[in-house]
Amino acid sequence: MDALQLLTERSSQKKLNEPAPNEQQLNQIFQAALRAPDHGKLQPYRFVVIKKEKMATFGDLLKSAVHELNLGEERLKKAENLAGRAPMVIGIVAKLDPTIKKVPEWEQLLCAGCATYAMQLAANALGFKNVWISGPWLEGSALRNAFRCEAQDKIIGFIMLGSGEEKLEREKKVLSLDDVVSSL
Repeated sequence: MDALQLLTERSSQKKLNEPAPNEQQLNQIFQAALRAPDHGKLQPYRFVVIKKEKMATFGDLLKSAVHELNLGEERLKKAENLAGRAPMVIGIVAKLDPTIKKVPEWEQLLCAGCATYAMQLAANALGFKNVWISGPWLEGSALRNAFRCEAQDKIIGFIMLGSGEEKLEREKKVLSLDDVVSSL
């Protein structure tokens, strides 16, 4: 798959199975993240890898956040199921430094987002499926503690990684640009 095809046909897949990326493939995925646009060369991000044997712990952290933040029964059920939906999860922490005037926090956050997207594309290029998950549980104190977050850090999501079930090839539809592109 060439780069343009990868970019124009990328999609998320939520039902993921074994195998997950091996160490060499995971390193390639992280190398892609390190190539994201990074004003000031700050690398304002960290990644936390959660492998299959730690999914129960991950699920407990999500459930703890649901209870702590009073997110309700529906979110609790979602948290209980989330940890079993992929053989690997990568948590992304934006390391924000508000004292750097040259690169404001919003730009540091965008850099972490670009690094996350680069990881998704790299995983796809290696043949893996993935989905970027977020939600209010990202603010849970036990999760933030487990991810070694400083006060100013922000967990921006989880990339759930694995192999997807082969889908029947569907016609690739061209998305409308009407509402998103204009000229000056």
